[in-house]
Amino acid sequence: MSNTIAARLSAIRTEMEKSNLDAFIIPRADEYLGEYVPAHNERMLWSSGFTGSAGMLIVLKDSAAIFVDGRYTVQVRQQVDAELFEYLSLHDTPQAQWLTEKLSANANVGFDARLHTLSWFNNTRNTLSKAQIELVAVKDNPIDLNWSDRPQASSEPIMAFSEQSAGRSSIEKRCTIGAAIKAAGADVAIIAALDSFCWLLNIRGKDVPRLPVVLGTALLHANGDMVLFTDTTKLPAGIEQHVGSGVSFKTEAELEAELGKLKGAKVLASPDTTNAWLQITARNAGAELIAGADPVALPKAQKNDAELSGMKACHIRDGVAVSRFLAWLDSEVQAERLYDEGQLADKLESFRLEDPLYQEPSFDTISAAGANAAMCHYNHNDGTPAQMTMNSIYLVDSGAQYLDGTTDVTRTIAIGEVTDEQRKMVTLVLKGHIAIDQAKFPQGTSGQQLDSFARQYLWQHGFDFDHGTGHGVGHYLSVHEGPQGIAKHRSAVALLPGMVLSNEPGYYRANEFGIRLENLVAVRPSVTLANCERDMLEFEVLTFIPMDARLIDKSLLTSAEIQWFNQYHQQVREKLSPHMQGAELTWLNKVTAAI
Repeated sequence: MSNTIAARLSAIRTEMEKSNLDAFIIPRADEYLGEYVPAHNERMLWSSGFTGSAGMLIVLKDSAAIFVDGRYTVQVRQQVDAELFEYLSLHDTPQAQWLTEKLSANANVGFDARLHTLSWFNNTRNTLSKAQIELVAVKDNPIDLNWSDRPQASSEPIMAFSEQSAGRSSIEKRCTIGAAIKAAGADVAIIAALDSFCWLLNIRGKDVPRLPVVLGTALLHANGDMVLFTDTTKLPAGIEQHVGSGVSFKTEAELEAELGKLKGAKVLASPDTTNAWLQITARNAGAELIAGADPVALPKAQKNDAELSGMKACHIRDGVAVSRFLAWLDSEVQAERLYDEGQLADKLESFRLEDPLYQEPSFDTISAAGANAAMCHYNHNDGTPAQMTMNSIYLVDSGAQYLDGTTDVTRTIAIGEVTDEQRKMVTLVLKGHIAIDQAKFPQGTSGQQLDSFARQYLWQHGFDFDHGTGHGVGHYLSVHEGPQGIAKHRSAVALLPGMVLSNEPGYYRANEFGIRLENLVAVRPSVTLANCERDMLEFEVLTFIPMDARLIDKSLLTSAEIQWFNQYHQQVREKLSPHMQGAELTWLNKVTAAI
């Protein structure tokens, strides 16, 4: 493989020489800047062999560097040739600063403006210009020019998502968001997030793995009219009637010309999430850019009754599928038949596959045995899947895309005997999970304010975890949806009724074990408080799957927490038992018994 990568780097350098570039920057991103990148846009992988989900390459005339975060320090050394690339930290070594140390004045650094945000462009240009280095946008990406066996983009047709499931018509949504665009002082907005324009048009697609969206970019006018630039050969019959009046469809090749017509228009776009090329092209055509957040994000996050009922329905079926897997796992462990992480992930999916509404996983299943679970974003596909061992802990974090909603759940399972220390740590995590689940908070409260509820018990014993407590989840859309979240940073958005979030505190002890307990919850006006002086909100749990009582130290729980645990399991039994039978039902009754 390293010969192939060396040849590819050489091809990139040939293109750099033609354009008089001293460096070229390759991010792990495509023009849509989403979390997932389809195979035909995996430019960083093509250039380096690295399969991780985040990172950046910088190719110089006679050397190259790969920047990755802490999740990938082991993996990058396994996949990327040290003779071709220097390994650096994505966060500890700012790339622009690194370039100023590597290059001399009057050097040119090439980049593809479609693959970076406008904020990144402005910040990087400022840093480089202080060292008299110029940031140069290339017209043609050197990788695209040389990628001869490039995979084909998906040709799966666009799906009309029923108005009944969506709860609102596209016209209604577009006019509402159009009014918000006008209120922001703009004439038109660039809707670049794939899940945003799919939600606006009530469409879904199969263009990106794990995310049921269509590739494209949209322009939404203040009057609600919209142009979607996408692969028009994939439009289904009757799409015009489905989306309603005011929508036109054009190819992505026509986007540049359309941006050129925005002279004099005020264009709303997010400098932090929308690619630089779209905004620079509009500005060069004489448009005035108005910086602002994606106007679709907040309305999309507040699920309506139809969306919430779909979420609730799919969570019951998902609960049955995951519980059947857990019942199978218990019986196999009792018979001392142990499997590897990949076999377990496949077995779990086999239960979901029995559901006709199941489409695909909502993210790559984290199936982690023993010490692997201490890596919170572990992926068994990045190396050889580990074998499960007796007297250990198994962590499985998985989710599904159903036609009526999106799920995400983590359960931590005892495999044989576990230690008192492990039980203590699981119980501290559970106490934090219950604190979030039972939280009551006034309107205007953000997830950032709730985050420490989940950590307080770990903190009291000198422990913590290094990820957010919760992320937003879409309705048959992205399993990681903004702007809502529960985390120390970047979750300052007020929680609003209808938002769906995960509740997933954890604990990770390096080289030993990992713990996470995750349910999805929906924000609703409080129905459990009387005589409130303020408008109060609370969470309604959506996920109904047993938690492993064998991992709980009851002596560390208060009577209210014990009551929560027993009531939760009573609900699990009531909701799932009509859909289970035989040995599986016997197992369910046993594991949901009161502690």
